[in-house]
Amino acid sequence: MATTQHYVWAAGHFILLVCSLRFFLAKVLFRAVSAWWYKASFTGALVSYAIVCQKSLGAPQLNAAWVQRALLDENVQYFILAFFWWSSRPVTLALVPYAIFSLFHALTFTRTTLLPQFLPPGPPPQAGAAPTPHPLAKKLQVWVKTNYDNAMRAVAYAELATLIRVVLGALTFRNAFITPLIYAYFLRFRWFQSKFTRDAVGAVHTRILAFVTSPGKPPVLGQVYGQITGLVSRWSSPAPAGANGAAPGAGARRQ
Repeated sequence: MATTQHYVWAAGHFILLVCSLRFFLAKVLFRAVSAWWYKASFTGALVSYAIVCQKSLGAPQLNAAWVQRALLDENVQYFILAFFWWSSRPVTLALVPYAIFSLFHALTFTRTTLLPQFLPPGPPPQAGAAPTPHPLAKKLQVWVKTNYDNAMRAVAYAELATLIRVVLGALTFRNAFITPLIYAYFLRFRWFQSKFTRDAVGAVHTRILAFVTSPGKPPVLGQVYGQITGLVSRWSSPAPAGANGAAPGAGARRQ
C-alpha cells in the first residue's frame, strides 16, 4: 500500500510535469509566460528529490563521510541542480530532463497505484498466481519499458544542449558566468555515472571531429578542437572517488 510519503513524491512529479508542459507550450507558441510556472516546476522536482534523497541517505549528518556519499549520489546532484535552476533566471532547456523523468514516474505511479483503485485487475490466470493487470495498466507498462532507453538518450542530449545554451547565455549576459561552470561540473559526474551521457558525448564528438577534419576545412579547426578536447579530458579525469559504476536512472528517476 502506498504511503503518504509516496503520494507526496508522486505529487511533486505531477506538479513538475503539468507546470513544465504549460511552460513549454507557451514557449513553443511564442507566447508570454510567467516565470511562476518555471519555478513551480522545479518546486515539484525539489519535493520529489528531497524525499528520495532522505530515503536513500537518511537524516543529514555533519561528517565528511556522509557529505561525500551524498555528493556522489545522483539524486542529490539532481536535487542541488534543481535548486540552482529554481533560484536562477529561467533556462527552458533545463526543464527538459526533469520533465522526461517525471513523465515516466507519473505513468508508473498511475499504473501501480492509481489505476488499481478505479480499474481492478482481472482474476489470476491460475490458482495462486498474481491477478491479471488491467489492459490499460499493461499498455502503460509496455510503453514505459519500450521507451525508457530512448527517453534517457533524449535526456543526455538535452543536458548537452543545455550546456551549450548556458555557455552562449554567459557570453550574451543572459545568465550568470558561473552557470556554465556549475553545469559543466554536474555533467562531469553524469559522464562517470551514466552510459547514456557517455554515448551522447561520444556521438557529438564524432560528428564534430568529422566536420573539422573534413576535406576543405582549415587545418587550424582540427588543431583547436584537439586542444579543447585535450583540456576537457584532463579536467574531467580522474573519476571522482566512488562515482564509477553508479547505476544510471537510480532513485528518484526510476522509483
